[in-house]
Amino acid sequence: MIEMLKKLSLLAAVLLCPGINHAQDLLPPETSIQDAVDHYIKSEQATGNIQPAAQVDDYVLMRRTMLDLAGRIPTIAEVEAYVADEDPQKRVKLVDRLMAQPEFTEQLAYDLNNILAPAGKTDLELYLVDALTAQKGWDTMFADMIYGNYEEEMPKQAMQFVNLRISDIDNLTNATSALFFGVNISCAKCHDHPLVSEWTQAHFYGMKSFFNRSFSNGDFVAERAYGEIKYATTSGEQLDAQLMFLTGSVIEEPEPVVLDDEGKKKEKADFEQLKKDKKPAPAPAFSRRAQLIEIALRENDREYFSKNIANRMWHRIYGYGLVMPLDQMHPENPPSHPDLLDWLARDTYANGYNLPRLIRGLVLSQTYSQSSRYDGEKRPAEFWFAAANVKPLSPRQYAAALAIAARNPAHWEDASEAESRIANEVKAQRGWANKFAVPNDEFQVSVDEALLFSNDTAFEDKIKVSNDRLGGELAKLETTEAMVQRAIKAVYSRPATPEEVQAISAYLDARNDRREDAISQIVWALMTSSELRFNH
Repeated sequence: MIEMLKKLSLLAAVLLCPGINHAQDLLPPETSIQDAVDHYIKSEQATGNIQPAAQVDDYVLMRRTMLDLAGRIPTIAEVEAYVADEDPQKRVKLVDRLMAQPEFTEQLAYDLNNILAPAGKTDLELYLVDALTAQKGWDTMFADMIYGNYEEEMPKQAMQFVNLRISDIDNLTNATSALFFGVNISCAKCHDHPLVSEWTQAHFYGMKSFFNRSFSNGDFVAERAYGEIKYATTSGEQLDAQLMFLTGSVIEEPEPVVLDDEGKKKEKADFEQLKKDKKPAPAPAFSRRAQLIEIALRENDREYFSKNIANRMWHRIYGYGLVMPLDQMHPENPPSHPDLLDWLARDTYANGYNLPRLIRGLVLSQTYSQSSRYDGEKRPAEFWFAAANVKPLSPRQYAAALAIAARNPAHWEDASEAESRIANEVKAQRGWANKFAVPNDEFQVSVDEALLFSNDTAFEDKIKVSNDRLGGELAKLETTEAMVQRAIKAVYSRPATPEEVQAISAYLDARNDRREDAISQIVWALMTSSELRFNH
């Protein structure tokens, strides 16, 4: 209800203001993504007399960009080099440098896997890394994950999206609809959707029909050439499900294969032998899963697919979707910025569903570089995108941030060795990431997470005063102020404020008799704070 009220307030502002017309033609295709983003966001803000937040400084922008693109915080050496760089194109160069590194691909694959794979399964992530490395478009990855033509030596990891859900076709149907098309149709299983007139039982069972012939056969997904779905309406009428996409488009199927009992017995034996031999079964001449891919990507039906991935990448970068909730993309829940979503969907399709290209444009916009602090009288609602939304770090980002912050900063200053040392350090911490929950839009730090930092021996090791740790580096510094500045910049990627220098210095000076313990406590306090836990 709250989200709907927000949307209504925005739409009212748009309709009442003569300054913008949503029926206007979209910006030309040759417009850069960043320019399109800023144009549409600022235009909407003007309709509501919304003043955007100030642009962030280099310190905040560097940290934010590093977390979003490389999955980690920057080192002191990286921060200082970026801030000192006077090249007006340094931001573009930073983004391009980060996106050229394996860490970018790995972070994007990880984030996509968190969307697509239940219970943190990682086999699909392996496929996503390979697919992004090979520069596959999102449409190709979708086809690989739904159909997975094993005859083309498709790795079986690609089929984990289907295989992890194949035992529950209803779940697979709704997951596919929600995650690839932004449409949660679970409520239309037993009756027409009570709130969305466009979603009927025919839509749910039409989508289910694309999967009803598929089943798990060992390590592979197999598909029969026969099998139909019947469903009961609320009036008790029994209907045959059509092979129908979310748009209402129907695929006419050739005459279905008919097998007698002997034929089914032989088929079962053949599947069992393939399962025993750990080989995939050949696809039927008419594969329903292949038909889903074809219809979802064709010109008159691709709107859901294109808009959904644009909206999900927007949410990934900005922390709030153009359509919220993400799986409620329907006419009764319009986007906050319809022209922007239309433009992004068109651009994404026209450029081969190139996700890195889309992400690059989003992070180079002025909208991306707005401060999360809002100095106005009242902070505007999230859908105005007038200030950066504070985002909790993913488990992998958080583990990497803790790892980088805890190390002796001097170990990252040798540029010739730093890149490989950082990569190795981050990868070594991925097991530790399992200690943290994947955040959602209602994220709050859990009690378990808070207790972890008080009781975990691995974390105790991170804050100890030793030569290879931040604490050891701090203990070598001659002045308390230098110590504070070094600590703050190592953990928060920014200079310390005068208030921080005063407070921490006072704490350390009062404990000169147990200075190492005091340093450890300071490091503990900095690393367990909300400033490190969130991207802002």
